[in-house]
Order: sequence, then C-alpha cells, then structure tokens
Amino acid sequence: MENEEIISLFLARDQRAISMCEEKFKILGLSVAQNILKSRPDAEECFSDALMALWRTIPPEHPKDLKAYLCRIVRNISLDRLDYLNAGKRAHGAEVPFSEFEDFLPADSGGLEDLEFSDLLNRFLNGLPADQRKVFVRRYFFFDPLCDIARDCGMSVSKVKSMLMRIRKKFKNYLAERECYL
Repeated sequence: MENEEIISLFLARDQRAISMCEEKFKILGLSVAQNILKSRPDAEECFSDALMALWRTIPPEHPKDLKAYLCRIVRNISLDRLDYLNAGKRAHGAEVPFSEFEDFLPADSGGLEDLEFSDLLNRFLNGLPADQRKVFVRRYFFFDPLCDIARDCGMSVSKVKSMLMRIRKKFKNYLAERECYL
C-alpha cells in the first residue's frame, strides 16, 4: 500500500492505517529507536507509541512524507525515553551523537526558535553534496553507528568521522555568517 493511501486511511479514521503503517515501516522505525536506546524492548515500545501518536495527530496533520513523519515521531519518543532512562539512578549508558556538536553550540539558544533552527538546518543540508547530506542525516537523524554508515556508503570509519567533522565546521560557519548563535 502506498503512503498516500495509508494517510487517507488515517484521515478516514480507519484503524487499518495503523497495521498498514506498522507492516510497512516496522523495520525502519525499530532501527531508529534501537540506534538511540540500544534496547530492543524499549525500541519496540517506542515504535508502538509512535504508531499511536500517528493515530492522534493524523488528522489534523496531513504529512507530505509519511515515512519521514513517522521517523521524526519515533526519534522524538526515543530521545524522551533515553532522557528518562538516563535520569537519576536509571542510567542507561546509551550515547547520542549530539555531543559531537558541543564544541560550538552554547547551551543558551539566544532566542533562536525551533522553527528558525529547523529552517536554517534544512537550507544548510540542501546546500551539501548528496553523499555528505546522507552521512549527516544517517548520523544525526537516524543515529546510525559510524561503522554502519561507513559500510553502506563504501567508506572507512575514519573517512566518515572526518566528513562529519568537516560538515559540523561548515555548519558552524554557516550559522556565524547568518549571525545565528545557538
């Protein structure tokens, strides 16, 4: 079943939409969640929660890309779960690659809103060559391990690391040129 047909089922409040979405995107959704949480049971719970979130948000939302919309929901739920697991004595030990940005992103947002940041990031990514954009998205959106990215892109792990470092520096300069200080 095509994505637009599944969205139509959601819009019609047909419960088959959930099972169709699960059938089509389960492997991807679990992969995103498991890359973040490093736990299959937690990943399955987050994917299930994401399917319910789809049911609650479509309608009124009408996503252009169901796959990307679901992945964003899975990622956000998984990150919330990771925060919960890492709180206090529940330390989980999972590592999120955002720490790679800590060198140049201050804690205070300085008034830059989430939508503005999203727009800046999208414009920056659209200006990157396809191979660099793919590596960046796989690492910081899907949280894929470096070794998986390297294998799938036909690169060494060290090449992926250095590419990501150069992209982060470009992004820092991109923000500075626009006088956007996070």
